[in-house]
Amino acid sequence: MGVYFGQSGQIALKRDTLSSGIKTKLDPYDVSVDSKRFSLDHSTGSLITGDQVVIETADGSNLELVNGHSYPDGKWFINIDPVGGIRLYNTFADSIEGLTSTALTLVAPSSAKDVVLKTKNDNFRHIAKIRDYEMTTSREQVDLTNLGDEFRNQYEAGLISGQGSMNCIWEHSYGSEDRANNYGADPEFPFYLAQLIVRTQQGSDFDGVFYIYRDTNNAKNNVFYEANCIITNVAVTVDAAEVVETRIEFVTNGVIGLKIGDAPGVLLQEDTDRILQEDDSRIMLEQV
Repeated sequence: MGVYFGQSGQIALKRDTLSSGIKTKLDPYDVSVDSKRFSLDHSTGSLITGDQVVIETADGSNLELVNGHSYPDGKWFINIDPVGGIRLYNTFADSIEGLTSTALTLVAPSSAKDVVLKTKNDNFRHIAKIRDYEMTTSREQVDLTNLGDEFRNQYEAGLISGQGSMNCIWEHSYGSEDRANNYGADPEFPFYLAQLIVRTQQGSDFDGVFYIYRDTNNAKNNVFYEANCIITNVAVTVDAAEVVETRIEFVTNGVIGLKIGDAPGVLLQEDTDRILQEDDSRIMLEQV
């Protein structure tokens, strides 16, 4: 009989993707070339540091923003500073650190242009510093009195819903030990979940994978829940004699899956680039 211990459980999340883009205007005076930062209207409340965004011009002309980039659009990771300024980076890790030295060099556009921003987050990252988490699934009973036989058969078992919570050690930046541990090279931190609940325009949802058991040597032994989740409550505990902790509560939205084996993979080309469909979604591999 196999017995699992909690140290093999982890949570991975994928940042949500905007269903509709943010339409705004990029003016020449919005770009500060010396400080490698720019600002946009309507971005506050929708974008969070670490998001991967696609910036494109509305008329299809070249996007005059990043030095040496001569295309109508581009995809970069962003860092939002305390006053709402945006810096662009090539990697998630650099965007979290937010250093001016690693930010991309910008150019001021020759004239004002209408641009559209869309978040395109497609990678799952493990949340660091989790002490414990719990996941509860329940089945809600439905009143079938006024339903016909066909619909009654569909809903007689009730609707499945879920909720849960996680307790984490508060962390918001990278340390040297975080890059080499089991969370991967670029882990998410509890600070992101605290930011998520105060996001006003896009909402506080994310795609979550909750590992009950994760075998790093043989992924076919993995056991995990998979669901879309909405953050409902974040509490931060500050005790003078203890480490700062945070408790995040969430509910599920939509289908909940309990799965065994590999996490989904994607079809790649020889140069490891993903093959995309017409809607920019990835072509997933079927598991045998």
